[in-house]
Amino acid sequence: MIIKAILKINPSAEVTVRGSDINTCTFEWLNGTTPISKADIEAKMVEVQAEYDANQYQRDRVYPSIGDQLDMLWHTMDKDMELQHKFYDFYQTIKKVKVSHPKK
Repeated sequence: MIIKAILKINPSAEVTVRGSDINTCTFEWLNGTTPISKADIEAKMVEVQAEYDANQYQRDRVYPSIGDQLDMLWHTMDKDMELQHKFYDFYQTIKKVKVSHPKK
């Protein structure tokens, strides 16, 4: 999280961080990068953590693969003649593949 905080402060910063604890790690600022104080990095780490926590739903909201979603859609259509007619090209294209290459 230290590196993320540094890059939030200065997206073009080049730095090597040795250690994972802000209180004990060391920094090597590279290629003329202006050093950032530990206090500023710590403050930004709080913001980065808050953003991470606020977006938990994005990490939890995992959908089935696109292939699985399309398969569910096709099976729904396969049970409903009205949908088969409404989405005829899609339905027939998938049906042709399924008939030509059935599961064994």
